[in-house]
Amino acid sequence: MPPDRIVPLIIAVALFMENMDSTIIATSLPAIAADIGSNPLALKLAITSYLLSLAIFIPASGWTADRFGARTVFRAAIAVFVIGSIGCALSGSLTDFVVARIVQGMGGAMMTPVGRIVLVRSISKRELVGAMAWVTTPALIGPVLGPPVGGFITTYASWHWIFLINVPIGLLGIALATRYIEDVRAEQRERFDLVGMVLAGLGIAGLAFGFSVLGLNFLPWSVVAGLLAGGTLFTAAYLIHARHTPNPALDLTLFRLPTFRASVLGGFLFRIGMGALPFLLPLMLQVGFGMTPFQSGLITFATALGAITMKMATVSMLRRFGFRNVLVVNAVISSAFLAACAAFTAATPAAIMVAVLLVGGFFRSLQFTSINTIAYAEVDNHRVSRATALVSVGQQLSLSTGVAIGALAVELTLQFKGEAELSAADFPPAFLMVAAISAISALIFVRLGPEAGAELANRLPNPAENPAEASDPRVN
Repeated sequence: MPPDRIVPLIIAVALFMENMDSTIIATSLPAIAADIGSNPLALKLAITSYLLSLAIFIPASGWTADRFGARTVFRAAIAVFVIGSIGCALSGSLTDFVVARIVQGMGGAMMTPVGRIVLVRSISKRELVGAMAWVTTPALIGPVLGPPVGGFITTYASWHWIFLINVPIGLLGIALATRYIEDVRAEQRERFDLVGMVLAGLGIAGLAFGFSVLGLNFLPWSVVAGLLAGGTLFTAAYLIHARHTPNPALDLTLFRLPTFRASVLGGFLFRIGMGALPFLLPLMLQVGFGMTPFQSGLITFATALGAITMKMATVSMLRRFGFRNVLVVNAVISSAFLAACAAFTAATPAAIMVAVLLVGGFFRSLQFTSINTIAYAEVDNHRVSRATALVSVGQQLSLSTGVAIGALAVELTLQFKGEAELSAADFPPAFLMVAAISAISALIFVRLGPEAGAELANRLPNPAENPAEASDPRVN
């Protein structure tokens, strides 16, 4: 296989591990909680700590790849991720598990962003949509296999083995990266913004972790308030610092680009609902409906299966309808299918649940590919690393926020009813809340121009939509 085709597959190895890991742990949360002496809702800290670790260390990914070489960083990141996976398998308490997940996040913080940097820099913008869809298709095997494999292992063996799956996959990724990925470095070395990374990391950690434990009774209210206040102060300090730094850790001037701004802000809102889904659905099926992890996994894998199906149609749909129309309409459709999960009951036939998740995954996949691609529509090649780091931070924070909001909604419903044990009736309000937040993203996407991303979709602007620009020879 030619190197230009195998490199995306190597990147997919990293995506495969991350997607497999996230879906496996979501399905196995009740079993892990019972084994280490915790409760399922408290174990959301294992999910948010991983996402937080990603968000904190991602700002350094672009600079690190430019400084030490893409291949070196990519291989080291996979190795760290594998070490964290082994740590998860050996954990005997909630503290051990959270620490191991943080190590995993440190590796994941470099794997995927560096892979995207290699991809975006190696192909033209007109081919980016197809490449994004093609690269993520193999990686989506992870979510397809994650729920049923994780459920099967948890039900018939032990949850510890779900993390050890990453070991052979990681070793294969390291071997392929050594052979096929060039150790590309930046021609001009920029000074690393260590102060900015510390400020941004503390701000992100304080806010996201504070919101994740809000209402959980895991920490005293004074500590939670201190986390939120500290996160706000450090974030404000970073904003001041970034204005006076030539090469900030997170280049906020990228938000001046309309397409980048829509991708990050609109994508943040949309992913809140999608980040909550892998957390809420397995809990509802297992704790609420009494299913085994394996039964739950067989149902939830339909979401990823629908995502793979959409990859085949993404390019043609964007070329026909354009980014703005797809992003606006599809945000509402995807959110409606997410809200439909609130109607699930223990008496709902499995075939209906699978159908809803399958079609919902179909539309969510189209939205994710569109959001990920439109971010680079106006980004110059020399700012790709900075854009990728900022995009990745936004993605991980939105997923962490989704888990936090979903869990908080369940907790508030439980407290409102005055009950101590979770039941199926505690989950519908959470699904409706996160779905409503995802739908709001359409209000951001609708502000895009009709020609936004036309080059990426290999689609010329429609003269009927914008006759002034279409007739202006200066507009490309």
